[in-house]
Amino acid sequence: MAGHSHWANIQRTKSKEDAKRGKVFSKWAKHLMAAAREGGSDPAMNLKLRYAVDHAKADNMPKDSIERAIKKGAGELEGQVLEEVMYEGYAPGGVAVMIETLTDNRNRTAPIVRAAMSKRGGSIANNGTVSYMFHRKAVFALSREGVDEEQLLEVALENGAEDVMTDQEEIFGVEGPTESFMELTQAFEAAGYKVLDAALRYIPDNYVAVDEPTANSLEAIIDLLEDDDDIQAVHHNAEFPS
Repeated sequence: MAGHSHWANIQRTKSKEDAKRGKVFSKWAKHLMAAAREGGSDPAMNLKLRYAVDHAKADNMPKDSIERAIKKGAGELEGQVLEEVMYEGYAPGGVAVMIETLTDNRNRTAPIVRAAMSKRGGSIANNGTVSYMFHRKAVFALSREGVDEEQLLEVALENGAEDVMTDQEEIFGVEGPTESFMELTQAFEAAGYKVLDAALRYIPDNYVAVDEPTANSLEAIIDLLEDDDDIQAVHHNAEFPS
């Protein structure tokens, strides 16, 4: 299956997130803002937002924090106009990095991104420098528990999926075009599958194998970036060592 390295990275990232539960509200706030920015503030009309709300509630995120994040993302808070800004660059080892942000102040966000990259040996590049190496995809990680593999393949492929990964120990990975996100989300929900991760991500066409020290530097960059509320997601083409 294409994208094996991507799914290994998802698994690695999930394990890190589980170990850092103190940051879970910040993580969901970012998902809520991004979903509201993209599809509006009404969960009944915005399936991606409904998914984020349901999972934020399951992680005991306070109701007022959920509502504030949604309003911020939708631009409904007075005096705040949010825009999506993408930064591109290189991490150590020649790893291509794309950094999605949602910000009301580029002059605040840009120095944060540059500092996080340069602190661990990375650098910011001009727009278009690395983006041609990636394609935007709808990406899902589903729990394997109690799921029949053949049934999952049928459900996924009938609802727009292009690829299904079945060789990870804990998850099934599903990938499709961006326009299939809503259809696949509804299909997985109807089938009763436990969706661990659902997002629109930038998937690299090819991966760069990195050693352990380089992997550690990249993870340090990602940690620094994800500590800031303006950062929505960090995408890269590194293949971590086993």
